[in-house]
Amino acid sequence: MINCFIFQDGSRRYKERKKTVSFSSMPTEKKISSASDCINSMVDGSELRKVRSNSRVYHRYFLLDADMQSFRWEPSKKESDKAKIDVKSIKEVRTGKNTDTFRTNGNSDQISEDCAFSIIYGENYESLDLVANSADVANIWVTGLRYLISYGKHTLNMIQSSQDNMRASWLGDLFDEADVIGGKCIRLCSAVQLIKKLSPGLKNVKIELKFKELHKAKDKIGSDVTKEEFIEVFHDLCTRPEIYFLLVQFSSNKEFLDTKDLMIFLEAEQGMAKVSEDISVEIIQKYEPSKEGQLKGWLSLDGFINYLMSPDCHIFDPEQKTVCQDMNQPLSHYYINSSHNTYLIEDQFRGPSDITGYIRALKMGCRSVELDVWDGPDNEPVIYTGHTMTSHIVFRSVIDIINKYAFVASEFPLILCLENHCSLKQQKVMFQHLKKILGDKIHADPPNLEDNYLPSPSDIKGKILVKGKKLASNCIGSEGEVTDEDEGAEMSQRMNNEGGEQQTAVQPKKFQLSKDLSDLVTLCKSVRFKDFQTAFQNQKHWELCSFNEVFASRCATDHPGEFVNYNKKFLARVYPSPMRIDSSNMNPQDFWKCGCQIVAMNYQTPGLLLDLNIAWFRQNGNCGYVLRPAIMREQVSYFSANTKDSVPGVSPQLLHIKIISGQNLPKPKGAGAKGDVVDPYVYIEIHGIPADCAEQRTKTVHQNGDNPIFDESFEFQINLPELAMVRFVVLDDDYIGDEFIAQYTIPFECIQPGFRHIPLQSLTGEVLPHAWLFVHVAITNRRGGGKPHKRGLSVRKGKKGREYATMRILLIKAVDEVFKSAAQPLREATDLRENMQATVQMSLHPSVTVNGQMLITCPFLPCSQMIQTSRTLLESSDSVYERILQVQKSAMEFHEKLHDMAMKEGLKGRKLHKSVESFTWNITILKGQADLLKHARAEVLENLKQIHYAALTCNLAKGEVGPSSGSGSRGHRSLEAIPEKAVREDDITDEEN
Repeated sequence: MINCFIFQDGSRRYKERKKTVSFSSMPTEKKISSASDCINSMVDGSELRKVRSNSRVYHRYFLLDADMQSFRWEPSKKESDKAKIDVKSIKEVRTGKNTDTFRTNGNSDQISEDCAFSIIYGENYESLDLVANSADVANIWVTGLRYLISYGKHTLNMIQSSQDNMRASWLGDLFDEADVIGGKCIRLCSAVQLIKKLSPGLKNVKIELKFKELHKAKDKIGSDVTKEEFIEVFHDLCTRPEIYFLLVQFSSNKEFLDTKDLMIFLEAEQGMAKVSEDISVEIIQKYEPSKEGQLKGWLSLDGFINYLMSPDCHIFDPEQKTVCQDMNQPLSHYYINSSHNTYLIEDQFRGPSDITGYIRALKMGCRSVELDVWDGPDNEPVIYTGHTMTSHIVFRSVIDIINKYAFVASEFPLILCLENHCSLKQQKVMFQHLKKILGDKIHADPPNLEDNYLPSPSDIKGKILVKGKKLASNCIGSEGEVTDEDEGAEMSQRMNNEGGEQQTAVQPKKFQLSKDLSDLVTLCKSVRFKDFQTAFQNQKHWELCSFNEVFASRCATDHPGEFVNYNKKFLARVYPSPMRIDSSNMNPQDFWKCGCQIVAMNYQTPGLLLDLNIAWFRQNGNCGYVLRPAIMREQVSYFSANTKDSVPGVSPQLLHIKIISGQNLPKPKGAGAKGDVVDPYVYIEIHGIPADCAEQRTKTVHQNGDNPIFDESFEFQINLPELAMVRFVVLDDDYIGDEFIAQYTIPFECIQPGFRHIPLQSLTGEVLPHAWLFVHVAITNRRGGGKPHKRGLSVRKGKKGREYATMRILLIKAVDEVFKSAAQPLREATDLRENMQATVQMSLHPSVTVNGQMLITCPFLPCSQMIQTSRTLLESSDSVYERILQVQKSAMEFHEKLHDMAMKEGLKGRKLHKSVESFTWNITILKGQADLLKHARAEVLENLKQIHYAALTCNLAKGEVGPSSGSGSRGHRSLEAIPEKAVREDDITDEEN
């Protein structure tokens, strides 16, 4: 049982009955960085488990004979000559649980895919199925055996390692440069600094200690370091075995990657499109440290590490670092980065006010800031929270800061939430400051009365929108009476009640508003919210309601569908409950899932909830605007904020994450009891709609914060990818209380598949120098991620049968007849997609065996059944897609008159509401199923192209693939997402692949 405690700072403390294991990264202390290291380790031996199909598992000790001709195991009831296998009899070494023995073993689900491997041997192709205690031990045996199969007794001669020579040559050159006097040795401090320069995350003390241990083992007098000692210490401290094992998967029995190996890795794992040999050469020239590697086009282990740790391989998609979303939709279609009581830098009742609050928020891309303005001395308005003990800052100085920083981080509109509590006299001063300092930056154009939607962010770039009260259009004179907004009064009442004073509920007060200030409010007029029915009937598109967190939560619970529909047209701002006197934060996801655009956060309070907000707006170039999910924007669509199942019309995605290792994890701040010892483990949290929220954790790695190896895989189903976020939290396992080490939070849509490094951050959001997690990611329907069964065309997790989309009954005969006609094309669309997925699962493998060596060559291994199923989908999808769209079009003709038709059928009250809801449900299903079919077709075309390119790369293709001159052209008007020049299935035949 896991207990999660969320503290006021937003941090978490996790406790559970210790799910811990002690990982030794290698069976020996020596770091594995070459095939010879693997062979030596096999000679020393390892404990492995033999698996039988009858669910039995036997613990045995396996050793490679010194002559490398065979390996044996003990103890065994067999005679010694039978408890062994000759290397020359081995046909294949297969990774994972990919034999009948594993598939039929009753305990297979408890066996890690990364720790399992099988040895296929003998004329009858028998299998010896083994499970190692860790993925590293499995990798040692798989790598060593594959080299032995390829090179036999000459293995060690073959691998007197080009990689080792490349490393030795490179490090030797660096050493010679440091040896300025030519004495064949350098001072200890120089050697320490040189290694520190090559691996900045290492501590000086650790490097120095390693040299001293080496000198002591050799009984050496003096502290000077020789070239050989320098290379040996670098090898021990800077080698990353998990990356070496990755390299050999793609290197075709070499200790380096050549340009073709690298091309395959870039496309199959990193998902890079249009990979060419020139790109491989460019990467090698950029990251390979040795001159020999650069000249020959080889990427050594050190070069591969450099590449994988570079920004090119960070988990965050670089495309999202610039504005990449459609910025031409109405303002109400975006989430807007928002700050609450921006002027406060501590708590809400007694804390200081400071202009640095505005500077920080605006530099972080915030697009909505608050100004709570009251009468001040010397006829100068001041900003503070009314009815509290917070300090004051001068209104004019805040406007100066806003003018300076408003568009530093983003060019898109900034909203000033102006809570005006001033007298008419000081309102005049406010107006003068706003006009004089901000001038033309203030948006002054009145709203378009004929248009039912707000302008887009692109329409009003560089403009400041004033949110506040506005006089009625028929008001005559220079002033008028409006209702006051006073969040501070709510907090004051809360504080008084806690102090034992009885006080009646705060009633809205009236105050006089100057016409000049009123005229500054154009697109964000503040109005009070009564209920959804009244809002739908009376609210204008330029009017904005502010919701207290508690009331907004009640709306989300009691009226989830109506809240979403309300936010399709109107802006909604949610501010924290007055109970949050300590400036703690609400969970923004609770309101984003309802479509609320402006969720005001206390930027001065770090922790989980602010992490979510900051990370969410890091996408789309950190411009402060993020386009909401399509299902929350479309006029006719069904979505409930509290859904605990899949979302109609949205294709779920499977997210596979493997936490491989960590690098340079610091000890928790303030943790002194354990000294420098860290026992890290990693939590993976999914934040989003209720159906997506989940968390899982790795085991604990004891006493290793420098380079802990986790090697654990997890799988999550994401039902609404556009709203999901993934958070990685590293904690220090301690019986007293697990301590926070680091975190990283990222929107699901910004994750890059493949092997990625995650730059870890502190609790306050600063990047921790040289602290990383190394992970592997695979996502449904995205390029890269390796094994195709992890990213198939569709997701059906935990479902045994095929499920077909169905239409709901409206009890309106004419409309129901139209929806009824969708049953057959919806069924055909599902069958096309599911048949394709089933074929992918059966036909696609991550590897090809050539001459006894399993080579990972491409993400797809073609077969005739897959080609035939692809042909069927491509030939039929156009017509099915058109039939579904036609039903949707016909149904939409009833949309405007649906209410009247329902009334004629005698539907009232709840039955009427249910009928309208069923209509939006059906339209959502039709659009979603059409989109899924379109995406499936595009994926099939991409798969076929990858098959062809992989076949050419592996020299398996018998002919060139090109446009068939005899094939007629077929239109793709309905599937406009597919480029016209995409490879046609007709052009790829079974024989050619």
